[in-house]
Amino acid sequence: MTACVCTSGRCYCTPLSQSVWREACWELRLPAACACRLKEAVTVVPPGLWAEILSLRSDRLLTSLFHAARVSPQKRAAPLPGRRAGMAAQVTVLPSPRCLFDDPVQIRVAGLLPQQAVTLRASLVDESGELFQAHARYRAGSSGELDLSRSPALGGSYSGVEPMGLLWSLKSKAPYKRLAKRNVLTPFCVDFEVYEGHGDMSRLLGKCTNERWFLGEGVKRISVREGRLKATLFLPPGPGPFPGLIDLYGSGGGLVEYRASLLASRGFVTLALAYMAFEDLPAMPEILELGYFEEAVNFLRKQPQVKDTGIGVLGLSKGADLALSMATFLPGIKAAVSISGIGFNSFIPLRGDGFTVPPHPYDLGRLKTNDESGLVDFSDVLDDHRDPATWDCHIPMERSSAKFLFLSGLDDTNWKSDLCCRDAVQRLQRYGREVEFCSYPGAGHLLEPPYLPLCQASIHKVLGVFVNWGGQWREHAKAQEDAWRRIQAFFWQHLMDSDIPKSKL
Repeated sequence: MTACVCTSGRCYCTPLSQSVWREACWELRLPAACACRLKEAVTVVPPGLWAEILSLRSDRLLTSLFHAARVSPQKRAAPLPGRRAGMAAQVTVLPSPRCLFDDPVQIRVAGLLPQQAVTLRASLVDESGELFQAHARYRAGSSGELDLSRSPALGGSYSGVEPMGLLWSLKSKAPYKRLAKRNVLTPFCVDFEVYEGHGDMSRLLGKCTNERWFLGEGVKRISVREGRLKATLFLPPGPGPFPGLIDLYGSGGGLVEYRASLLASRGFVTLALAYMAFEDLPAMPEILELGYFEEAVNFLRKQPQVKDTGIGVLGLSKGADLALSMATFLPGIKAAVSISGIGFNSFIPLRGDGFTVPPHPYDLGRLKTNDESGLVDFSDVLDDHRDPATWDCHIPMERSSAKFLFLSGLDDTNWKSDLCCRDAVQRLQRYGREVEFCSYPGAGHLLEPPYLPLCQASIHKVLGVFVNWGGQWREHAKAQEDAWRRIQAFFWQHLMDSDIPKSKL
C-alpha cells in the first residue's frame, strides 16, 4: 500500500479511497493529499466548480470522492452561468458579448485553479475563409481568475497588460493577408478560448464568442447609384440633424464601407464613395474629374438628416489627397482629415473647372523589391516634394477656409507621409490656417479603425503586387485607437460645435 500523505497524524483512508484520491490529485493538478483532507482540499477550488470538474472524470472516481467527502451526487452544484457544458472555466466578454467592432471590451476568465498556467487564444474566420489567430500565455491569480485589463501576458503574440491584445495581434496563417470587412451587415465572430498550460493548447478549458458588428442598432444602409455616383449612404437612427461625412479609401479602389458604417454608428451621416476599380469605374483612370466628387458633396448636403452648416471629408492614402483637394476646390466642405496622405496630388491628374492638377512626378525605376519576400517598397518612387519643379502638383490648401487634421505614421514604408504632412502643416501655418497634426511612432501606412490588426504587407488590388505598408504591432494598435478618437472629436467640434456623444449597439 502507498504511504499515506495525510498530515493530521491519523489516517482513516481505506486503500481504495487513498489510491482514488491520489489519482484525482494527479488529474486535477492539486497538491498530493488523501481522502481525509478532501473537504480541506475542496476549498482551493472556486464554489460551484468542484462537482462540475469531478463530473468529467470516471464514475468510479466520482463515486469514491463524493463518498469520501460524504456529499451526495444529487447535491452537486449547477454549472456557473455562462460556462459551456463540460468545460472547467468560464470566459466572459464585458459589458456584452455583442458590440461594435471599435468598442473596447473586458475579457475575463473564472474557474481556474490558483496560479494556474493557461493560454488564451482568439480565432476569427473572415469572409473569404481565411483564419486569423492570436494567443497569449497567462497565469491565474490567487482566486483562479484572469482579467486581461489587469493581468499581464507572459508571452505569445504580445506581452504585458494589453486588454485588447488578442484582437489587435490577430494574424493570418497565410502571409500578407489584410483583415477587412466586405459585408457590414454581418459581424466578425471572434472565439476566445482558454487552454491548460503554456504548451500545445490540447486541453480546452473554456470558450466564448464575441460578435463584433460594423453597423449599430437602427443604422440604415442605402445603396446610391444617382447620376455618376457609386456610393453607399449610412444613416444613424433618428431625425438628426447629424454631421455629414464623405469617406474615401485609397488607390486599391472598390467601395469600402466598414469605416463609414462605424462612423454612422457613432452619429455621422456617412457616404462611402468609390472613385476607381468598382463596377464601371476604371481600375486606373487616366484622369479624375473633380465634378464627380462635387456630385457626392451635393448629394450628401441635400439629405434632410444632415446639418446644413457644411460637411466633412476623410481619406486614406490616395483618398487623403482627394479629401484635401475637395476641401480646397469645392464649396461646402468645412473640415477634412488626411490619413497617411502627402499633401499633393498623387499618380492621377485631377481635372476641375478650367484647371488640372498634375500628378506629382514619380519614377518606377526607383521601386525596390525585396529578393526574399518579394515585397515592393514604393517609398523612394516619388520625386522630392521640396523641389520647386513639383510645386504645381501641390494642393493649394492655404486657399481653403476648411479646418484640417493630418495623421501619419513614422513607420509608413509606402511613402514618406510623415515628412510630407509636416511640410503641408507648416505651409498652412505660414498662411495662418487652423490645422492639427499627429505623427505616430511605430505606426505604418494603413491606419484603420481600432482593433483591426496591423497589415504590414498585402497585395495592391490594382497594381497586382505585394506592397510593404510598414508598422509595428503594439505601436500601430495604439495609434489606431488614438487616431479614431481624434477623428471623431475633430469632426464633432468643427461640424457640430460639440463634443463626441455616446452611442451603443
